Amino acid sequence: MPQAPNAAEKIAGTVPGVPRHVAIIMDGNGRWAAARGLPRVEGHRRGVEALRKTVRAAGEMGIRCLTIFSFSSENWQRPVTEVRDLMGLLRRFIRNDLAELHGNGVCVRVIGEREGLDPDIRRLLEEAEELTRHNDGLTLVVAFNYGARDEIARAVRRIATSVASGALKPEDITEDLIGRHLDAPDIADPDLIIRTSGELRLSNFLLWQAAYSELVFTPAYWPDFDRAALEAAIEEYRRRERRFGGLAAKTGS
Repeated sequence: MPQAPNAAEKIAGTVPGVPRHVAIIMDGNGRWAAARGLPRVEGHRRGVEALRKTVRAAGEMGIRCLTIFSFSSENWQRPVTEVRDLMGLLRRFIRNDLAELHGNGVCVRVIGEREGLDPDIRRLLEEAEELTRHNDGLTLVVAFNYGARDEIARAVRRIATSVASGALKPEDITEDLIGRHLDAPDIADPDLIIRTSGELRLSNFLLWQAAYSELVFTPAYWPDFDRAALEAAIEEYRRRERRFGGLAAKTGS
């Protein structure tokens, strides 16, 4: 089990063997509830509990950035009652947990499309960001109303506007330029992406940023995810050799 990092290690983000940035696709709330004969909203409630535990564990383990896929742009297609329940849980999470997050030095960031959101939800997201803006502990990135293709499309539209105005030339467009127009260009790409529930896909999550991320898929439904499951995923990450398109390190003579 990883030892709790000391203050210097947390600031530097150099806890040995711990990925600096972990992203999680929190999947399986509904199936967890169905397996127990419970309404889907109960699965979502238990998922919020799992999120609380995971945020605490991530900070204690020395992870510097945790990105969570909280609500995708495709989730609006779910039944109206389920969307209403999810929005209610989001409101309660921010109202009930924001003070603790702030007290623990967590910096909240939000990615995703904000235009068209309910004004109440938008204000809550902005409040969370503004209150915690200067915190230097764990960065918690909340992907809300988020889809990776939409993020890339919005970035390209911004670049196209600059080209049309003459501020940019087409030949100025590079991977780095596109990256700088994404929702959180100052946050490093995730080292590790975890998906719960046994599904083996990214589901339109961080497609640009995931180019060289290590992927770990766990069969556990999200409400059952805990510190032990996070540690197991990180242990799997440690066994990987990250080559970023290069050759494996030579061993022996």
